[in-house]
Amino acid sequence: MNYDFCTRTDAGRARPNNEDAVLVDEGVRLGILADGMGGYNAGEIASSMATTFIRTELGRWLEQAGRQANAREVQRAMEICVENANRAIFNAAHTNPHYAGMGTTLVMGVFQDARLMVGHIGDSRCYRLRDGQLSQVTRDHSLLREQLDAGIITPEQAAVSTQKNLVTRALGVEDAVMLEVNEIRVEPGDCFLMCSDGLNDMLDDDAIADILRLEAPLQDKATRLVDGANANGGRDNITVLLAQAGAAKRRGGLISRWLGK
Repeated sequence: MNYDFCTRTDAGRARPNNEDAVLVDEGVRLGILADGMGGYNAGEIASSMATTFIRTELGRWLEQAGRQANAREVQRAMEICVENANRAIFNAAHTNPHYAGMGTTLVMGVFQDARLMVGHIGDSRCYRLRDGQLSQVTRDHSLLREQLDAGIITPEQAAVSTQKNLVTRALGVEDAVMLEVNEIRVEPGDCFLMCSDGLNDMLDDDAIADILRLEAPLQDKATRLVDGANANGGRDNITVLLAQAGAAKRRGGLISRWLGK
């Protein structure tokens, strides 16, 4: 399975700085997106620490393990790297007064041929578009999601709730955090979107799906997603990471190429 990646991040129209961070390591097919929180620009520090730390540690492990690692091994490597990143951010928040209370959400993916291992903390999301149908493959760690699951509020009430951004799990806020990891089977043609809540708070799922269905390069789709969120208010930082799955290219010998095979 081949993958094409692209990213786009924007401060939005209401915030003076961008506390989101996003990184892709195409060599090991690793994507990481984080949405920071905290005063004195500490959110920028937390999200940058998370993405850089995980890319370095997990990227190194993936280079050594190669594509032979099974799902359980990849999941454990993801968990260990996130535990270490959490500890680094937590310690920084408790040793520097300017960083007090900082933390970050996280969504990350390891793309292994026909398998995606996706992990997340907080309300940054991963979606999949397959055969024109959009589905959210992560479940928000948020007060709003808990209220919906418990039947306390309706989806209509959730759409206008003032508690959309209250997460129940974040990286670096406590000395330990649980990464939720899911294994997703990938088919050629699948398009995956990872995003901060600055996107899905401004664009509903139908609008996101309409953009992802377009016959256009990934970079154009990423631009349209960010522009759409800004057009609807851009009340938060907006970050997207797109990954497009395609069938592996056959590499035949000279005779096969002559025969058009």
